[in-house]
Amino acid sequence: MSAEYRRVLLQSDFDRFASLSLDDNPIHCDPAFAAKSHFGATVAHGMLLYGCICKGLAELVPGPGAVQLEQSLMFPNPTFVGDLIAVSLAVEADRDGILDIATVITKAASDGGSLTTATGTTRVVPLDIAVPALAPSPPTMERGDPALYGLTPGMRASDTRVFSVADLDEYGDLIGDRNPLFRDDAAARRRGFSGRIVPGPLLAGMFSCLLGTRLPGRGTGWMKQVLRFPRPAHPGETLTASVIINRLRADKELVNLGTRIIAQDGRVVCDGEALVLVRNLENKLENKG
Repeated sequence: MSAEYRRVLLQSDFDRFASLSLDDNPIHCDPAFAAKSHFGATVAHGMLLYGCICKGLAELVPGPGAVQLEQSLMFPNPTFVGDLIAVSLAVEADRDGILDIATVITKAASDGGSLTTATGTTRVVPLDIAVPALAPSPPTMERGDPALYGLTPGMRASDTRVFSVADLDEYGDLIGDRNPLFRDDAAARRRGFSGRIVPGPLLAGMFSCLLGTRLPGRGTGWMKQVLRFPRPAHPGETLTASVIINRLRADKELVNLGTRIIAQDGRVVCDGEALVLVRNLENKLENKG
């Protein structure tokens, strides 16, 4: 089973996602800053692209009412304003009804071929399968360099947020994601939840905000992200997102971080790992003049 759809992303889409996620990282929103970066122009948020994947999961494969357990993402090439992207989904395995799905976003290349801008896999529970409970992953700390641009292992940042029903509606309108679990309390209750749940791209947008504006900071570029969703989050809950530096690789200007979101009652609703590029950090660019 496979499916594909296409969409052109505009600067207005980048700006709307910035307002929704609170991530106004200048590589997404400031054409003058982005022009001085190695990108040369503003680029799409990684979680905006993830949202495009979720639209396909909700409407194409496997369809309405599906629940994501995990999502891995790599961003090998940027997505610029005006790019026509193709979002492709293909079921790779069926493990007792839980589907492993390849998720790929491509765009046209100048030589007539295609470039991959986002690639990964997801594990999805279709409508007729009970949603299993996942255990959060234990935190890890890796060996690496002691410092990079003022960053050191163990540095952390956190923020809290309460998503509203209006936030979920704005997400659905921007992305085109019609998953009823995000839009209809009754549909979510039929699926076994207490009410509608917060979409994965909105949850992970809390990481986007922290990584792109706080730690490492403005100008950070996302390279990889692994997301796991042990428990659902609901609008109206106080959620606390945190990121912690686990490893620095100074020769490649890369930072590995642990990522986690905890609800007000202590349950983990999202965790994972991030890999980011700090080549375009705002302060670094200013120091270079």
